[in-house]
Amino acid sequence: MIFNLFSKWLRDEEGVAAVEAAMIFPLMLVLMIGVFDAGNAIIANQKTVRASQVVADLIARNSRVSVDSINEAVEAGRLAYEPLQNNSFGIDIVSMRFDEDADTEIVWRETVNINPLPDAAGAVEALQAPNEGVVMVTVDYRYEPLFVGFVLDAINMREVAFSRGRSAAVVTLEP
Repeated sequence: MIFNLFSKWLRDEEGVAAVEAAMIFPLMLVLMIGVFDAGNAIIANQKTVRASQVVADLIARNSRVSVDSINEAVEAGRLAYEPLQNNSFGIDIVSMRFDEDADTEIVWRETVNINPLPDAAGAVEALQAPNEGVVMVTVDYRYEPLFVGFVLDAINMREVAFSRGRSAAVVTLEP
């Protein structure tokens, strides 16, 4: 009796599709979830690029900036991540002046939720021009995958943007 049921089940082709679907479904689900997290990581990276450029542009618009305008620029960088989580957003803004010998001097620096770059002056070596200046904005972001976090660690993203002052060679800080 059991042998007859088993042999009938083996000859029945209607169950083959169900078995195949049961075998392939978990693989397809994992692939779909992985593509979702990879897409969000790409979006987060693009938002990191945008945040650094937005902040550099906002700071470089004026010849003098206040603490309030710096805070507003930092908030604009944070808002560039919407609708993603922005609690791991960190930023380092440095205004630098180059003297007549093209030696670098840091005029002011604002750092929020990030370790400042140890060699900011070295990072702008290629941009040094006598009696000029540059604003360098570094943005760090830590993307944590939503679904595949148990397989992948968080992805650390960093973007550095450079901008020359629009109104003056050097962007200074108001007292």
